[in-house]
Amino acid sequence: MSVIFKKEQTIELLKRLVETPSPSGYTANVMALIAKEFDEIGVSYKKTNKGAVIATIEGTDTSRHRLLTAHTDTLGAMVKEVKSNGRLKLTTIGGFNWNAVEGEYCVIHTAGGKEVRGTILMHQTTVHVYKDAGSAERSADNIEVRIDEKVLNAEDTRGIGIEVGDFVSFDPRFEESDNGFVKSRHLDDKASTALLVELIRTLVNDDVKLPQTTHFYISNNEEIGYGGNSNIPDETVEYIAVDMGAIGDGQTSDEYTVSICAKDSSGPYHYALTQHLVGLAKGNDIAYKLDIYPYYGSDASAAIRAGFDVRHALFGPGIESSHALERTHTDSLEATADLLYAYVTSQMMD
Repeated sequence: MSVIFKKEQTIELLKRLVETPSPSGYTANVMALIAKEFDEIGVSYKKTNKGAVIATIEGTDTSRHRLLTAHTDTLGAMVKEVKSNGRLKLTTIGGFNWNAVEGEYCVIHTAGGKEVRGTILMHQTTVHVYKDAGSAERSADNIEVRIDEKVLNAEDTRGIGIEVGDFVSFDPRFEESDNGFVKSRHLDDKASTALLVELIRTLVNDDVKLPQTTHFYISNNEEIGYGGNSNIPDETVEYIAVDMGAIGDGQTSDEYTVSICAKDSSGPYHYALTQHLVGLAKGNDIAYKLDIYPYYGSDASAAIRAGFDVRHALFGPGIESSHALERTHTDSLEATADLLYAYVTSQMMD
């Protein structure tokens, strides 16, 4: 059993993270939560103009740095139109299919600070009225938000403060089972965020001396493609995205191991660094799977596209049903925590 992974502490933080609404573009509250955790830990950090938070722990070697990143932003939506019937038409934030949120409870966050409850439904939901209730296309034209207020028209809806551009967050429905499963929306990537925060807590509390100065970049725009591609220190040599492993047909990743990505839709990750991670997993008896994610990009690949001269790699817990009702297991969280610790305490490759 791992002596690094603090199960109860990590799950408690994960629950607070997923229950703090943070669709991309609306992340101030969750980033304030991260900053508060860093204050309590006593680690030095800075805030970026885009709202990210970067903590730094100085190592023995201050000339070659490492950077690890996870992201707090999630999928969500924004009000595209206040319809004539008082309901809301949405536009997506991040890549998901409408069927993944049909029937979900949600919150509309108004510019005035009001939170209004609602339900995401097909316009043609009522089977006693609409013959095509089951077959109609799940699309932005047919999906709408039924607001939990007495509204009959657009004027009524605007009267309670709802307007185009308001953010909409989805209820996470967090649940932990007695047999180790954790299911919730937004485990991508708040599971990895919780693991990074708890890694920092362990390093500081145990006064662990790292071989390299290491930065921990908690980004807030990954789901829209550019979370961790700025504010990267010039001394950074290795850049690790800590993000979910993709599970499905043809994949090796599962919910019980740490998933190390060799390639995603952006192309191969740095071969030597990826193999270094595999070697650390083998040498420390950490259960892992090496995998390729066909429809995937990360903050590490965003940094490469932005032109940074770094070795980049990607690993994280296996997440079932990504961008929908997600699930993982504490075995996967533990394996990821162990690989994180093994990596930051290992010597950098020559």
